[in-house]
Amino acid sequence: MEGHRLRTIDDLDVRGKRVLVRADLNVPLDGDRITDDGRIRASLPTINALRERGAKVIVCAHLGRPKGEVKPEFSLAPVARRLGELLGAEIAFASDVVGESARAVAAGLGDGQVALLENLRFEPGETSKDDAERGAFADRLAALAELYVGDGFGAVHRKHASVYDVPRRLPHAAGGLIVAEVGVLKRLTENVERPYAVVLGGSKVSDKLGVIDNLLDKADRILVGGGMVYTFLAAQGHQVGKSLLERDQIDTVREYLARAEKAGVEFVLPVDIVAATAFAADADHEVVPADAIPADRMGLDIGPASGRLFAERLAGTKTVFWNGPMGVFEMEPFAHGTRAIAQGLIDSGAFTVVGGGDSAAAVRTLGFDEAAFSHISTGGGASLEYLEGKTLPGLSALED
Repeated sequence: MEGHRLRTIDDLDVRGKRVLVRADLNVPLDGDRITDDGRIRASLPTINALRERGAKVIVCAHLGRPKGEVKPEFSLAPVARRLGELLGAEIAFASDVVGESARAVAAGLGDGQVALLENLRFEPGETSKDDAERGAFADRLAALAELYVGDGFGAVHRKHASVYDVPRRLPHAAGGLIVAEVGVLKRLTENVERPYAVVLGGSKVSDKLGVIDNLLDKADRILVGGGMVYTFLAAQGHQVGKSLLERDQIDTVREYLARAEKAGVEFVLPVDIVAATAFAADADHEVVPADAIPADRMGLDIGPASGRLFAERLAGTKTVFWNGPMGVFEMEPFAHGTRAIAQGLIDSGAFTVVGGGDSAAAVRTLGFDEAAFSHISTGGGASLEYLEGKTLPGLSALED
């Protein structure tokens, strides 16, 4: 990223032009009911800024993983309705992505009007690994517009047509959301205010290996909870009962713990665990020491003493990045650890970043005020890959 500038929408003359906006509207659905519209709300400032400047706005986005087939349960129709409500404007919804409906809808837009195309991933070309197939789809998508604005931060780590190939075919800029997200990530990687703490949770260690590897040189302390913690406990020689365990990662984790000790990075692991007889909200559960999980139980949350310990290790920090819940927060008996971490971030007084995905959903589900955190990212995977030091295709395509 260094040395390159992201052009912003202020650098584009958009009046009267058709502008294709790649947004991230990948929201959770229950049937056709949106259960968390955070990503739709995050896309509004860029769409509104373009509308106000007289652009004809054509929004494109994906939902779920329909794998190149038209599947009605992955239609963006519910998203179009909610987007219209939030914008207080009529949304023209195309029933296809680059076909007859999309072309007619794009051609029919007046200045300041907004359209949404059907799910990008209904087209196999969007996610194709074949450059020619992806390029052919990108040609058709780019033909709908005169300018391109990349604002789908949650997808910038994907080499997909709408993210990577289209901006190479049209004059382009980054939307406000991407500019804000990149600004925050720079604060986590360049000239970081210390002490810098990283809280990692979620189910799998394997998802977080790259980020742990990179953060061993950057963070002052790393706090670990969630399903991934049992691999850490196993690496220390403890029995973890029926808890989630990635046996093939034990040696790697052991190596990270040794490296951290050498580098003076503090690893904070839970001292107690909420262990249940089954993966269910009504399962019998008890708090046990982290090094004494019974053979017939599985850990589903960090315990109360761990919640207090983690909050204490966050106090006095200047920068905190949190990715991944501490337990199965969707079930009330196993939500306390995640709640304790969220409160610990707020109480720390630090610059706090909630790294998208499940952590962002947890903050909202558990009723925290989003404004109490410095930044809630819209892209979990993208944030992690940036922190791993990887080049993100969608960002490189937007750079000058």
